[in-house]
Amino acid sequence: MSKGDGMNYAPKGKPSAVVAPGEFAFAATNLDHGHIYGMCNGLIEAGAELKWVYDANPAQVDAFLKHFPDVPVAESLEQILDDAEVQLVAAAAVPNLRGPLGVKVMRSGKHYFTDKTPFTTLEQLEEAQTAARETGKKYAVYYSERLHVESAVFAGELIEQGAIGRVVQVIGLGPHRLNAPARPAWFFEKEKYGGILCDIGSHQIEQFLHFTGNKNATVVSSKVANYANKDYPELEDFGDMTLIGENGATGYFRVDWLTPNGLGTWGDGRTIIMGTEGYIELRKYIDVARGKEGDQLFLVNGEKEQHMSLHGKVGYPFFGQLILDCLNDTELAMTQEHAFKAAELCMVAQRDAVRVEG
Repeated sequence: MSKGDGMNYAPKGKPSAVVAPGEFAFAATNLDHGHIYGMCNGLIEAGAELKWVYDANPAQVDAFLKHFPDVPVAESLEQILDDAEVQLVAAAAVPNLRGPLGVKVMRSGKHYFTDKTPFTTLEQLEEAQTAARETGKKYAVYYSERLHVESAVFAGELIEQGAIGRVVQVIGLGPHRLNAPARPAWFFEKEKYGGILCDIGSHQIEQFLHFTGNKNATVVSSKVANYANKDYPELEDFGDMTLIGENGATGYFRVDWLTPNGLGTWGDGRTIIMGTEGYIELRKYIDVARGKEGDQLFLVNGEKEQHMSLHGKVGYPFFGQLILDCLNDTELAMTQEHAFKAAELCMVAQRDAVRVEG
């Protein structure tokens, strides 16, 4: 797990199997983004068996095998899709290919688990919605900035317990380190990565919907800019947006590729959740200038002010819940409606964003 490189940040938790060995098999393909390692880690820790890996690029397969050395290499994607024992396919394709790949996987009779952003166009979303409805298969999304962050998981539990009353605002800060020389060419092509709000903004919208309990929201305003990377004219290194949920809760989010090299991790991700009876602050990946350990949660309500260091203490329940959802046709991990709505709103925000020149 590289704390300096967000593209290859792959948290590891404590094994907590929800199935017996051999009960749930999955395959990995399209290894274009390093998030595939975190996706596979989470599923394996929950008891899934990684049965196959495939990518058309041998170098990406070789890199994958350094992390998962015992996985057989398939000769083609079709070999995976034809294997009746494989129940789910996990993939981190180039963003504009994620939607079409998911439709192909679902129509082959398997569940699909993709890295965020799950789509780059609203047309891709519509095609996936149709395929999910017609096949009954899941189009699951790895919104890792909530699902694979213990402080964010615990914040959700506190909110459910009523620790801060009704949530009325969420502020999300999602800075990332660019590290341009290590990025693939597609990362700088707008058609392929979708834009900053479509990409890393999708994390923020998903968190807003989850923490506020909204099924829908309106994008009030959004902006994008390229402030510091003029050598990459199609890159957006800054974006922000304002949302209002159906229940009146508001949200503001800022994402960027401007993290300075002096920071001890790839981004100082923070979330502030304000309720009618208190607030929660999350310092997800680092405690700046005080300690390298993330998952710091601060709670203030009518009873107390409290600091909790949660690294290694909460776990990542999403992955086990997803496995059980696939086996039992339930929606414990995340509803399909929620996964699709977060994707839709990030694309709307991207489509309607004001371009700031500066």
